[in-house]
Amino acid sequence: MALQLPAGMQITAPVTPEFEAILTPDALAFVAKLHRAFETRRQELLAARVERTKRLDAGERPDFLPETRHIREGKWTIAPIPKALECRRVEITGPVERKMIINALNSGADSYMTDFEDSNSPVWENQIQGQINLYDAIRRQIDFDSNGKRYALKEKVATLVVRPRGWHLDEKHVLVDGQRMSGGIFDFGLFLFHNAKEQIARGAGPFFYLPKMESHLEARLWNDIFCLAQDELGIPRGTIKATVLIETILASFEMDEILYELREHSSGLNAGRWDYIFSCIKKFKVDKNFCLADRSKITMTTPFMRAYALLLLKTCHKRNAPAIGGMSALIPIKNDPEKNAIAMQGIINDKKRDATDGYDGGWVAHPGLVEAAMAEFTAVLGDKPNQIDKQRNDVTVTGADLMNFQPEAPITEAGVRNNINVGIHYLGSWLAGNGCVPIHNLMEDAATAEISRSQIWQWIRSPKGVLEDGRKVTAELVRSFTADELTKVCKAVSAQGENTSTYERAAQIFENMSTREDFTEFLTLPLYEEMA
Repeated sequence: MALQLPAGMQITAPVTPEFEAILTPDALAFVAKLHRAFETRRQELLAARVERTKRLDAGERPDFLPETRHIREGKWTIAPIPKALECRRVEITGPVERKMIINALNSGADSYMTDFEDSNSPVWENQIQGQINLYDAIRRQIDFDSNGKRYALKEKVATLVVRPRGWHLDEKHVLVDGQRMSGGIFDFGLFLFHNAKEQIARGAGPFFYLPKMESHLEARLWNDIFCLAQDELGIPRGTIKATVLIETILASFEMDEILYELREHSSGLNAGRWDYIFSCIKKFKVDKNFCLADRSKITMTTPFMRAYALLLLKTCHKRNAPAIGGMSALIPIKNDPEKNAIAMQGIINDKKRDATDGYDGGWVAHPGLVEAAMAEFTAVLGDKPNQIDKQRNDVTVTGADLMNFQPEAPITEAGVRNNINVGIHYLGSWLAGNGCVPIHNLMEDAATAEISRSQIWQWIRSPKGVLEDGRKVTAELVRSFTADELTKVCKAVSAQGENTSTYERAAQIFENMSTREDFTEFLTLPLYEEMA
């Protein structure tokens, strides 16, 4: 029997019998209703982003909004946090792949952010299989066999939090009235429809992470979607809880307002550091006075990152909201004890700083890091589930602090080459369907690839884009390095038995995006069009 679609809906990708269990007529009618109610507003907000970018390119500088001053100065808090989200000392993240879901839920972390966005390559198979995997995991009927080893859930598992795609991403395989659906509404709607009541019955959910927002109006759109979705499913308003990733420089000026818009549904904010760095580069890309040093030099202790982290912490706790620290990209290094010790100390230092500052938890990318990260938060929190009562009234952050972009040097040949290498390696893997990739002992996702290509684009155009040996970063220099780095990447992936064809295409894409005159807003947008 052919799949029954709601009137006006088309699906242009294969739908297997297994997929039909998720793509049911009622579920599709639900997401179609959300689309029709909110797609016009999504498009208006995306158009507003474009107009804001034009103003920034013309020299406008962001600041705290005068029209929402009453919100920033008002005495309000978010709604109470459910018990399942009170303790989030360590959150592990990863894509919606079956084995990853099992390992993450079993990792000993308090929460697991399962990801349809930056660490997931959005091929159709990944998106729908991911929904199936989560459906099974919530009902504790998920397992996985690999090389004679069976993976299954333990009795105690992490609290599940789902990240749908950002507002800028479409689901190109699903059309409603001839128009592509929002990837975020598609991911959110299918998950909520199938799992909300089951999660409520089990006492933990539905909980979400919301990415890539640039304004409180974008948060308002999510809040209105939550209200309609809950009404449609007969779920009390306020049941959905969502943590917003502050991963754009513009959102950092509207953190109070974002919490306020979602106050009935809020579960706090997260310091999404890697996308935040990318956002800073992107928003000031044509400013001749803007230039950042090698990516490795931009840490959480640099002035603009420190200001951002402390403002987020202060803002959250003032509103009784959890403040969750971001991801250190370091991962365990199995075959080199000396390098592994350095990596582990880096993780420890990162989480110790967050915990001491007052954060309620932080992210890790690998199960092997949970214990070390947990120890740092436990040392500070003791038996308390969080430290929301730690008000940071001593913190004062101005707009100038948020835009104190230092350091500007050094920019090195090694830094340029590393950006190219990481970009090629990640994009090649992404095109092959894998969005979460260990590269040079760091866990890379779309955010770090974005830093790599945007930094090079900006270095080429900035008068400050000069190597420490005096050479100017130019398109010609980048092209000359790209061939070398492609050879290195192909050699590395061939040694692991991988086909190199997608990496050769990735090198072409990376070089083009880095050297072309115009700047592509998100590298995932043209890449997605190349996918089946």
